[in-house]
Amino acid sequence: MQLDNRARTLLKALVERYIADGQPVGSRALSKLSGLELSPATIRNIMADLEEMGFVASPHTSAGRVPTPRGYRMFVDTLLTVEAIDESALEGRLQPRLQNATPQKIITNAAQVLSSLSQFAGVVMTPRRESAFQQIEFLRLSEKRILLVIVDQGGDVQNRMLLTEVDYTPSQLTQAANYINQHYAGQSFDQIRLHLQGELRQLRDDMTALMQAAVEAGSDAMSEEADNNVVISGERNLLSVTDLSSNMNSLRQLFDMFEHKTGLLQLLDVSSKATGVQIFIGGESQLLPMDEMSIVTAPYEVNGRIVGTLGVIGPTRMAYERVIPIVDITAKLLSSALSQH
Repeated sequence: MQLDNRARTLLKALVERYIADGQPVGSRALSKLSGLELSPATIRNIMADLEEMGFVASPHTSAGRVPTPRGYRMFVDTLLTVEAIDESALEGRLQPRLQNATPQKIITNAAQVLSSLSQFAGVVMTPRRESAFQQIEFLRLSEKRILLVIVDQGGDVQNRMLLTEVDYTPSQLTQAANYINQHYAGQSFDQIRLHLQGELRQLRDDMTALMQAAVEAGSDAMSEEADNNVVISGERNLLSVTDLSSNMNSLRQLFDMFEHKTGLLQLLDVSSKATGVQIFIGGESQLLPMDEMSIVTAPYEVNGRIVGTLGVIGPTRMAYERVIPIVDITAKLLSSALSQH
């Protein structure tokens, strides 16, 4: 939706002032802030138009107005002037934290750096492991209790307990494991599930049941691993942000997101498919649990391939012009540090 220059200038002034002090902005203040030589009546008319278009709203208790999610979106997409920061000075502060450590430590440090520089929460989605498996094995523990051993393509091992209706012999377990390894090694369990129905009719029904149980357990094991692929630092900073902690329901939603991570992982996964900095604003993004929350993200690479995303979680009323370059530069430095391993 097109706004004329006067409306754009007033909206920019309103959002900047509201971000700075959190109070509804009135026409008189806008007249001074915008530098426009307009009468109070003209400003009121323009603000009424902006309200009708959904860019600002009027709290019941105030004559001033506040930005809506749509207003923030217009601001960050077209009106925002990103702060010019001394990149070399910032890199000088960041680089020692992102060098000479294990990849996991570098990622943890990156989340801490994002948190300390923004004073909000820093988050990093760690590089996704291959969900494909290299080998599985069944071990009979007792009657109708089997241990499923999964070796992924990175060589990591996970175990899952299977309770079965049939007491399988060791030779049956070996036969089933050999069948899966020969036919499906290098695939994900989700891919195997698609093949199972047609291909396993040639085997006895009880063996089919065992393999289906193994696929379900393997799929669960891999997805649980994915849920742990988010590193968060500085959640406590958000307790001091009034916009986020003003009521218990908001706090509960916020920390539910941190605890379960699934929605957060989904959001970070979405942003890893884009290039450059992305901004998700509460109230317009179904992936965020609260209207008052925003996340600024950027993907990072290892050897030229995007493998994850990092970002800052804070209130919708954050200083985007300062947070955007912090996220952008941290992503570049993390890419560089991980590519050297």
